[in-house]
Amino acid sequence: MSTIGIIANPASGKDIRRFVSHATVMNNYEKVNIIERIILGAQELGVTKVYIMPDSFDMGYKVIKNLSLSKKMIAEIEVLDFELSKSPEDTETAAKLMEEMGMGCVVVLGGDGTNRLVAKHLKKVPMIGVSTGTNNAYPKMIEGTIVGMAAAAVAADKIDCMKECQRDKIIEIGKNGEWIDMALMDLVISDEVFIGSKAIWDIKHIKEIIVSKCHPATIGFSAVVGVHKIIRECDDFGGKISLNTGDYKFVAPISAGVMTDCVSSGIELIELNKVIEWEAPFRGIIAVDGEREIAFRQGDQMKFRISRSGPINVDVNKAIEHAQKAGFFKL
Repeated sequence: MSTIGIIANPASGKDIRRFVSHATVMNNYEKVNIIERIILGAQELGVTKVYIMPDSFDMGYKVIKNLSLSKKMIAEIEVLDFELSKSPEDTETAAKLMEEMGMGCVVVLGGDGTNRLVAKHLKKVPMIGVSTGTNNAYPKMIEGTIVGMAAAAVAADKIDCMKECQRDKIIEIGKNGEWIDMALMDLVISDEVFIGSKAIWDIKHIKEIIVSKCHPATIGFSAVVGVHKIIRECDDFGGKISLNTGDYKFVAPISAGVMTDCVSSGIELIELNKVIEWEAPFRGIIAVDGEREIAFRQGDQMKFRISRSGPINVDVNKAIEHAQKAGFFKL
């Protein structure tokens, strides 16, 4: 039996950056439509069972109703059964269950933050990120039908993920002697002291940015480093810059429609597995993939390390190319 999992965050695409930038709103009805297209693409290529994360908007049940009424549902669709917390914990719970159940592939609808939560728990199951959030440096904007086709190819073992799919780099975070968290794309050290709305956007409070990969053609804080240097997933290094110090002036797209003037002292490249130790000289917050998560006090001993121990990330185009060569689409 070929199975895939779908995790769709009902809160993605709706945070405070709608008020401080020009980001669009991604409503949940459109996410339902995307999920339907993923399933329609996947079931035609052999996926027989689809598991969907439960959520407060009941997206999974709406998908089942719509596909049943249209008489287009071939695969069996099941919404996972667990008590909702109506918080990011639901995303993590679903990811843990899908890893334990051995899904053939997991598709994630959300932004960088949602994909990060899933990536924390997927070690063996490959994942595909679909952009439905605000800052989307990690997930890509891809038609749902195509995503379903790629997920089906991976679930059917038409792709040797250990050879054809690369394990992502991540930024590991330690505090006072213990490794406590991770970021997929970027880590931001800020002198703000409250987590509040979680989303981070005010450049004047940012002291350091560490990235696992970066490109100027992305939105968010990885782009701040990306305008200095392009660091790709295949590169065995990451990068770090200090902001609001130095004499290098530049502009970067930190959010949708927001080009911000910045000052830095240049970029430092960081080799994989090198531990960066940092004693906090002030009280502040660390934001991971655009969201404030980790508070620290002056004197806390922090450490950071870029490693290739993240999730198995499926390149959709490459997956479909390999599937085509293997005759996957032949009737």
